[in-house]
Amino acid sequence: MRCRGRSLLPRVAVVTAAFLLVFDGGAWGQMLNFGAGDSDQPIEIEADDGIEWQQDNEVVVARGNARAIRGEVEVRADILRAYYRKSEAGGNEISRLDAEGSVEISSQTERAWGDAGVYDVEKAVLVLSGRKVRLTSGEDEITADQQLEYFNVKQMAVARGNAYARRGENSLRGDVLVAHFRRDQEGKNRIHRVEAFDNIHIVTPQDEAWADRGVYDVETSIATLTGEVTIVRGENTLAGCTAEVNLETGISRLKSCKEGGRRVRGLLLPEDRKQIDSPDKAKDPSER
Repeated sequence: MRCRGRSLLPRVAVVTAAFLLVFDGGAWGQMLNFGAGDSDQPIEIEADDGIEWQQDNEVVVARGNARAIRGEVEVRADILRAYYRKSEAGGNEISRLDAEGSVEISSQTERAWGDAGVYDVEKAVLVLSGRKVRLTSGEDEITADQQLEYFNVKQMAVARGNAYARRGENSLRGDVLVAHFRRDQEGKNRIHRVEAFDNIHIVTPQDEAWADRGVYDVETSIATLTGEVTIVRGENTLAGCTAEVNLETGISRLKSCKEGGRRVRGLLLPEDRKQIDSPDKAKDPSER
C-alpha cells in the first residue's frame, strides 16, 4: 500500500488529497457490472477536504467531493469509507465500500444515483438508498423512492417503492421492479427484461393499462400483464385477465380468464358520443 496523504489535511481554499490503494483482490470494480478490470489495478481515492487513513481500523475515510476510481468505474460522494483487510496472498483487499451524501456511480455505459450506498465485495451486491434512487442504462431509466439493489452475479437490479422503468414516452410502474441485464452485440450491458409486481401501471402515448403483475420484454417492446387487467384508450375501456401490450406499435391484445369462464369486457364509445356523460360509462380504473 502506498500513501500520498495519511492524515486529515487542513482545509485551505480547495484542498485536494489523493490516496492510492494497491490490492490483490479485484471484485470491487464489478459493481453494477461496470467491468471487473485487471485485478491488479489500483484504486485511487481523492477528496477536497482530506483523507484519513485509520490503519488500526483498516479503513480509509475521504471527505468533501470524494472520488474512488478504478479503471472505468468511478464513485463520487460527500464521504467515502473503504474498508480493507489482509488477503490470503499477503496483500490487502477491500471488503466494503460505503458512500454517504450525493452518491453517484458511473462507467461508460451505466450511471446510478442515491443518498447513500453500500457495496459488499464478498456478495458482489450494491445497495443504494434515498428519497429518489436512479439507474440509467442506455435508453432505459429506473427510479424508486426507497432502495435500489444490484446483484452483480445474477445480473439483476431490484427497485423498491413507487418504482418506475422508462424508455422515451413509455413508462412501467410497480411497487417493485426487477430488471435483468445481459450484454449486447457490442459487449455493453443492457436491460433486456423487467418484471413488475403489485399496482402495475403502464403509460404510452396511446394507452394506459393497469394490472397486478407485468413482464416487459425490452427487445420486443411487449408487456405481458396478468390479474385484473384494464386498458384505457381515450374514452374506450377493455378489461380481462391477461393482456399483451406492444409499447412500440400501440396494439393491445386481451384474453379471457381460464378459470371461471369470465370473458373479455369492453366499453367502446362512438366518436359522436364521446363527449356525452353516459351513466353506463366504465369507472376509471385508477379509482378501483
